[in-house]
Amino acid sequence: MLPPSGDQFEISGGGYRAVVTESGGALRHLSYAGRPLLDGFEEDQMSSGGRGQLLMPWPNRIRDGSYSFGGRDLQLALSEASRHNASHGLARWVAWSREEHSPGSVSLVYRLMAQSGYPWTLDLHVLYDLSADGLTVTQTATNMSGEPAPYASGAHPYLTLGTATVDGVELTLPAATRSEVDDRLLPVGRSGVEGTAYDFRVARPVRDTVLDHAFTDLERDEQGIATTVLHDPASGHAVALWVDEHHRWLQVYTADDVPATARRSVAVEPMTAQADAFRTGEDLLTLAPAGEDGDEVSVSWGVRALD
Repeated sequence: MLPPSGDQFEISGGGYRAVVTESGGALRHLSYAGRPLLDGFEEDQMSSGGRGQLLMPWPNRIRDGSYSFGGRDLQLALSEASRHNASHGLARWVAWSREEHSPGSVSLVYRLMAQSGYPWTLDLHVLYDLSADGLTVTQTATNMSGEPAPYASGAHPYLTLGTATVDGVELTLPAATRSEVDDRLLPVGRSGVEGTAYDFRVARPVRDTVLDHAFTDLERDEQGIATTVLHDPASGHAVALWVDEHHRWLQVYTADDVPATARRSVAVEPMTAQADAFRTGEDLLTLAPAGEDGDEVSVSWGVRALD
């Protein structure tokens, strides 16, 4: 019998262990020294709430699934029917193919064919690599079409330290600005976090703060890396998620609207653009036609344990 998420690709190295799935090229499991770093899903389950999935060729939501690009009006399927949105791209439920698999890394590929609502063909690639520095994930898209293609990417890891809830966990989120949204979780403006419940630039407990917001204006180190940290004062353990300079946004989510998993972990989602980028054009990438400079983009993020 095949698991709901298809073939399982296990890798290990530097004290870390990860499992990646054929379905969606998703990160099902990540642990360090036997303790969980991600709140994933079991082998006999399918991903829920986007857990571990790759969000390509767009992350988050597109209002009404409709947008215009290159002089054409286009309509995507409404994959979030309850809010009348197209959600989280076109590659998170498809079967990705193994390219290479070694003890410490695995790479998967998927050819996204031109289709109604997205009439461009992209070659998608993901590399998961483990080392003593933790997990590095590199997502790549190559335009195989003869026309420019709109593109953004994201991923959906849920961070955990194994606590029953995240209320007592300390969060460090290096973001100065929060996106404000309507009842369909689509952006309508933005505001600074200073003086609000959403200012986690200095570590403090999550407590009862409800998070389902995109954050930007990220503080970065000299290499352009922005790092989010969850720390458990009781155990002293911590987990960090870092993003490269291509990721200008982080969606942070405590799943309060999902009773079965509410506040069990914190999703920290790397995004190159926030919701509705296909409509607004904000931070949207345009991949050049195949064979021209700019027809490919690679972005990286990762997770590591801190003690």
